[in-house]
Amino acid sequence: MEKSRRVYVCSNCGRESLKWLGRCPACQEWNTFEEKTVVSPIGRKSEPARVISPAAELSSLHPAETTRRSLSISEFNRVLGGGIVPGSLMLLGGEPGIGKSTLLLQVAASIAQSGGKVVYVSGEENPAQIKMRAQRLGISGEGLFLMAETDLNAILAQLSVLCPSLVVIDSIQTVFLPELEAAPGAINQVRESALRLMQWAKSSGASVFITAHVTKEGNIAGPRILEHIVDVVMYFEGESQSAYRLVRSVKNRFGSTNEVGIFEMKSEGLVEVANPSQIFLSNRQANTVGSAVTAVLEGSRPLLVEVQALTNTTSFGQPRRTANGVDFNRTLMIAAVLSKRLSMRLGTQDIIVNATGGIRLDEPAADLAIALAIASSYRDTGVCPETIALGEIGLSGELRTIPHLERRLSEASRLGFKRALVPAGANCHNVHNIQIIPVSTVKEAVKLALTGVKTETEDVFE
Repeated sequence: MEKSRRVYVCSNCGRESLKWLGRCPACQEWNTFEEKTVVSPIGRKSEPARVISPAAELSSLHPAETTRRSLSISEFNRVLGGGIVPGSLMLLGGEPGIGKSTLLLQVAASIAQSGGKVVYVSGEENPAQIKMRAQRLGISGEGLFLMAETDLNAILAQLSVLCPSLVVIDSIQTVFLPELEAAPGAINQVRESALRLMQWAKSSGASVFITAHVTKEGNIAGPRILEHIVDVVMYFEGESQSAYRLVRSVKNRFGSTNEVGIFEMKSEGLVEVANPSQIFLSNRQANTVGSAVTAVLEGSRPLLVEVQALTNTTSFGQPRRTANGVDFNRTLMIAAVLSKRLSMRLGTQDIIVNATGGIRLDEPAADLAIALAIASSYRDTGVCPETIALGEIGLSGELRTIPHLERRLSEASRLGFKRALVPAGANCHNVHNIQIIPVSTVKEAVKLALTGVKTETEDVFE
């Protein structure tokens, strides 16, 4: 016999409740509870006793020597932390059509060419369509097996026969377990399918990639528990108008979560970008008003990014503040510091700040470049094109030091920058072919950037 009951499940995080709630107590989202009918068997026979593994003291254990499987795609190796760990479950999320299937097909071909057996399971395309993409990418397909199946039980049965070293599931929203009374893509189906794949990956030693769609807010669709189950969570980012794509790791049990891989979408597939800093600055024009350059760290790699700003007298009572690629709250803070400490009348100005290239600037090291871009647009005066700005801005207008300054300056010197505005308290040695100018306050930095001459009494804003 079976017993059915009605519960309310949060569509964002998967929390269950016996009654409807306006706000989920777990993820704090509003109006996400949906009524579901759960069918559970009653009078079930007890399961046979299973052997429980005894507890072991940590000091008596020996670390397992796990050899990563390196890929021919170095940018993807960087994001994974050096390669694919056997027995790992990895999740790649991104918007539809951004290139997830293309990237994983290239990864599968790389493993197959190195002698590993790969199974590519697609619930959205048939093998003939995948073959057409493989021909366009120049992939022969030796050692790469294709399956067009959505029944997870049938998939796992076939995997037990083939014994592959890598499996690609495209996508997790299309596979389902027949024993669950829910449609593919439902919360229970996604969660149980991911758990079943994780158990199979750990027991077999094969690595598994699964893809997932994202919501309009940019989060992976489905319950957030999916991100807790997997070992690695990666996001595929990029503007639809741009050919460049970023693969960013937000969770990695085997490596750093700060690395980013940069690719360019071409007719032959995703091509690695060898010099991303030069790409981000390729369209920059000299003496552009409202433009400044900074260096940010994506993991261990320094990237030079152009920050643009536009100020304009507002046509409404409330001025607008827009931030693309930069933190909105830090933009508000920097605008407030410029208004208070430099007497800029930004209260009547619309302010638009943009980080070019589709990259997102999250660290405070970009504060000074944002401030210089806003000041440059407000005064209609360009920043010296050979100047790079680095530093965090405090509420009193002081500049604070940032980590790994020498690494950032070396990248700037390699790309031809001659001057660097850095916090006065920074402890860094001279870098070849670049003049280091220490500044104590944002007022002093703006004065130097817009005039190029250091003075003690003259105020360019008076």
